[in-house]
Amino acid sequence: MAGGDELPWGGTCALRGCDPRKILRPGAEIIDSARLMRGKGIEDRGPSINGADLTRHRHGFTDPVPQRMEGGPSRKGVESLHGTATFETANRLVVDGRAYGSRHFLIATGAHPRPLDFPRAEHLIDSTAFLGLEQVPGRVLSFGGGSVSFEFAHIATRAGASPGIVDPGSRPLERFAPHLVDLLVERGAEGGIDVRAETTVSSVEHVGSACRVTVDTAGIEVVIEIELVGSAHRRRAATAGSALRRPAREAG
Repeated sequence: MAGGDELPWGGTCALRGCDPRKILRPGAEIIDSARLMRGKGIEDRGPSINGADLTRHRHGFTDPVPQRMEGGPSRKGVESLHGTATFETANRLVVDGRAYGSRHFLIATGAHPRPLDFPRAEHLIDSTAFLGLEQVPGRVLSFGGGSVSFEFAHIATRAGASPGIVDPGSRPLERFAPHLVDLLVERGAEGGIDVRAETTVSSVEHVGSACRVTVDTAGIEVVIEIELVGSAHRRRAATAGSALRRPAREAG
């Protein structure tokens, strides 16, 4: 038996997703709790987020994960493979130039950000790059109205930034209860988070160290000047390069 990954072993949740975000979140929660107690016995002018220290703390959790995750199966006789897997036939897989034959393959590649079709879309960073920032810029914009955008925006505003979210849908967080979403958007607005629904990004242009983002709401274009723009739009199955002749069967 063998298992492989073109990225470090451990998966998105432990290395680039849920768990690293949970490490960043407590700092924002402490800042927010102090602000809520303003005028009620707590002076909130002291606490602040040190991005470099927080990043080192995150690495202390994530860096040991690949070796630990790879070592467990290896001790049970599972061969560890590293590289992009490509199907030559239905029963033959090639990884890093070496072929493997089997009657059955389990495809569990997860998902990656969807390519965006507006000019200069390559200037957007994804959630993995955001997690790697040692310092959050003063003005940030996220494309996509899902939970990742909102979590990053609320962390950013507690770090002193002025974040914005543009969502092409009619309302953000569409799978959640509308009244709870309304409360979250209202609370975010109090903290300086600008949420724009039914809005798309038309183009992104670098101007010096900043970005000039053109957004379109109901046919009206507005230019927003920011320092960093990220993509947290819907993701798709990470099967590019695998040469699959038909879609893999999805779990669930």
